[in-house]
Amino acid sequence: MKKFAVVGNPIKHSLSPFIHEGFREQIQGEYSYDKILSPLDQFEATIKHFFEQGGSGLNVTLPFKEEAYRLCEHLTMGAKTAKAVNTLAMKDGKLWGHNSDGIGLVRDLTVNLGLMILSSRILVLGAGGAVRGILGPLTVMAPKEIVICNRTISKAEQLVKEFQVTENIFKAAAVSELADLGEFDLIIHATSAELSGGQLDLPTSLIGPQTACYDLFYNQQQTTFVAWAQRAGVKKAVDGLGMLIEQAAESASFWHNCDISAKAVINTAHNERELFFAGK
Repeated sequence: MKKFAVVGNPIKHSLSPFIHEGFREQIQGEYSYDKILSPLDQFEATIKHFFEQGGSGLNVTLPFKEEAYRLCEHLTMGAKTAKAVNTLAMKDGKLWGHNSDGIGLVRDLTVNLGLMILSSRILVLGAGGAVRGILGPLTVMAPKEIVICNRTISKAEQLVKEFQVTENIFKAAAVSELADLGEFDLIIHATSAELSGGQLDLPTSLIGPQTACYDLFYNQQQTTFVAWAQRAGVKKAVDGLGMLIEQAAESASFWHNCDISAKAVINTAHNERELFFAGK
C-alpha cells in the first residue's frame, strides 16, 4: 500500500486526509494518507524518516514550504518559480518538489467562482511562502497589476524583484500606503493574522463595486478577513477552502499520474461545511 501524508506544525487542524479520501474513487490502487507533526527544527529528519519507511508522497504546510524547496533534488517549473514546495515525491530515489498552491487558487477563482483575472488589479496582502506559490500562476492569467503589501516592505520588494520578469505588472507597497492605492478587482489575504489571532485594520477605499476578496486561509467559521470584506460590502468574499481542495487534487494528480477532479469534494465542503470540518 502506498503511503502519503501531510506534514506541518501545527497539523492537528489539517483537513488534507479527509480531502484525499474524497479522491479515492478516482485513483487506482490502495493508499493511506495521514498527518505528521514535525518539530520546527527537525523537518529534514522528519521527511527523511517518512521516505525511508516507504512513503510515496508528502504535502507540506506551514511553516516548511521554503525549507522543502531547499531540500529537493528535482523541482517542477512551478516549484522553481515559487521557490517554495508544498508537494514532495520520491521518484527513482530522488526527492522531487512541486507547488500546487497557485494552480489550486487560479482554478478556484476562475472555474469555481467565475472570477476574471485578465486585466484585473490585484492586491496581495502578505509576502510569505504562500504568496510565492500563487504569484506565478496569477501572472500567467495576465492581470493588469499585482500590488504586494507587507508589514516588512523589503519582503514585498524582494518578491517584486524576483517575479518582475517581462511585464511590468508588480508593485510593492507598505501598509501605510494602503489608503492611497485605490480600488482593486481582487484582494487576496495571505498574512499570518488569522493564525495569530490578530485583527485586520484595512481601509474600505480598497473596495469598489466589482471587488472580490479571497482569503488563503480557511476555517469552519468565518475568517477575520472574510468578515471584514462582508462588512465593507464586497460583491464576493470567500475563504481558501476551495483552493485547499483544488491544490490537493493537483498534488494527487502529480503523485498518481492521473487527472483528479475536485468538484465533488468542493460541493460537499460548501454544501455541508459543518460536516466537512467534522470529517477531519
